[in-house]
Amino acid sequence: MQLPIVMMRDILLKTMFRKNVDMVSDVAEAICLPRAVTQELIDMARSQKLVEATGTLNANSGGEMGYQLTDAGKSRALDALSQSEYYGAMPVPLAVYREQVERQSIRNIQISRDQLTTAMGHLILPDSLLDHLGPAVSAGRSILMYGPPGNGKSSISNGIRDAMGDKIYVPRAIEYSGQVITVYDPIVHSKAEVEIDDPNSLRRKRTFDTRYVRCERPTVITGGELTLSMLDLVYNPTARTYQAPLQLKSTGGIFIVDDLGRQKEPPQSLVNRWIVPLEESKDILALQSGEKFEVPFDTLVIFSTNFHPNKIFDQAALRRIFFKIKIDGPCQADFLKIFAMVARKKGMPLDETALVHLVREKYPTINNVYANYQPVFLIDQMIAICEFEGIPYQMTPDLIDRAWANMFVKEEEIIR
Repeated sequence: MQLPIVMMRDILLKTMFRKNVDMVSDVAEAICLPRAVTQELIDMARSQKLVEATGTLNANSGGEMGYQLTDAGKSRALDALSQSEYYGAMPVPLAVYREQVERQSIRNIQISRDQLTTAMGHLILPDSLLDHLGPAVSAGRSILMYGPPGNGKSSISNGIRDAMGDKIYVPRAIEYSGQVITVYDPIVHSKAEVEIDDPNSLRRKRTFDTRYVRCERPTVITGGELTLSMLDLVYNPTARTYQAPLQLKSTGGIFIVDDLGRQKEPPQSLVNRWIVPLEESKDILALQSGEKFEVPFDTLVIFSTNFHPNKIFDQAALRRIFFKIKIDGPCQADFLKIFAMVARKKGMPLDETALVHLVREKYPTINNVYANYQPVFLIDQMIAICEFEGIPYQMTPDLIDRAWANMFVKEEEIIR
């Protein structure tokens, strides 16, 4: 389960060449290996006449001996770089990574009602919705959220992520069959604060394998831009390395497919791509050579759509999505609670006459269909009007009318 020794040696040489590091401690930090292991690699490279000691002790580095590449070492580094530009942190062998994924599996998490309620505290949701969401999240299985637009499906997805709250270890890169696949991505992964070890402390803190980065559980959110090709390994022909696809980067966390049905690919095709991962907890990826291999699939997949599921999936696909949860608009009472909460947050004073006008005059024109996005929209509109008119924030029937006019587009023919 270890990396090929020649691969480790070549990464050492490439790193020394590219980063111009010459102290064992600096090299160890660059390749993310313990100092003793790094010294062994340097000693091996010395025995092969690829590295030599500079013969000087560096006073600033605790009297460490300096090392440099020999001409043969530079030649070997250049040759190795022509095969793969990857250098730096030693990749984690895929078999070792599988074991780590199992240890920190998302299916090991048990979320209580209190945790979920706290994470959703900024949302006003019916208790019945939490009754459905709780078991779905705790099971770590796929979820389909559907319902009319603007009712917080995306916000609920983010709340699920916040409820998890713990940390996992994400490899900087993994290795399979001599190929390097970079996984850690600062755009996707939020690095957690690392406690600094105090050398004077009586109890030393436990350190971890620095080939990994300690992160919040990742969340990948895709929308209408998602294509099937984004779920494949990305090969960089210049660097001759691979980048992990989105679902591999989301391992141990959440993958949200927002606005399902708006993608160029048919929803059925997208879900078909997920069938094996969802059922067998493993995904199949392919190298440039065509060789296929398995990687762990340990991700809570949340599909979110404004379409009715029967319109975009066949029954076989629906059967494979473990939880189906309808997210409806709020009732009038919850709508008014949301309205009051948003108004308070934005510094807009409530006015009973304006609210009665909104509920009795405006909403009947759209069959009293309430949506969670509407309070924010209407209040932001009134704030914009007040700021333009140079008047204090206020809520009046007239301002409600002006705000309402911007929420919908009148059906009419445009003469061109």
